Amino acid sequence: MTSSREDFCARVVERGEYRNEGEAEHAIRVVLALLGEHLVGTARADLADALPETYAGILRDAGPAAEPLTAERFVRGVGGWIDGATEATAPWDIGAVLSTLVDLAPRDVVDRVVEQLPDGYDLLFGRPTPT
Repeated sequence: MTSSREDFCARVVERGEYRNEGEAEHAIRVVLALLGEHLVGTARADLADALPETYAGILRDAGPAAEPLTAERFVRGVGGWIDGATEATAPWDIGAVLSTLVDLAPRDVVDRVVEQLPDGYDLLFGRPTPT
């Protein structure tokens, strides 16, 4: 079962300690759009199904990335699209969004998503892979 857009955004506001819903909304859209560019197939569709429809469309409709981004470059990319964000604060923005998503998505879906992505994304999703 997915949550409402308002509930999802409120969780991100709380976790990201944003001043208002607008800041959280922007972070959500940036993170999901960039993430969606790097996911394919049923894993992307199943992850989108865990989101409120407003956000699911962002994930589903993202065009394919020109090249895969390492986790480090993903962080830099997010930092470049969020006003006031830096490479140091972007993981906070990413964590606020992805931890909220992880709470809603079935574990096996998140595992399939992380398996699709380059090394390091497991940490962004709060699911470190044992070494």
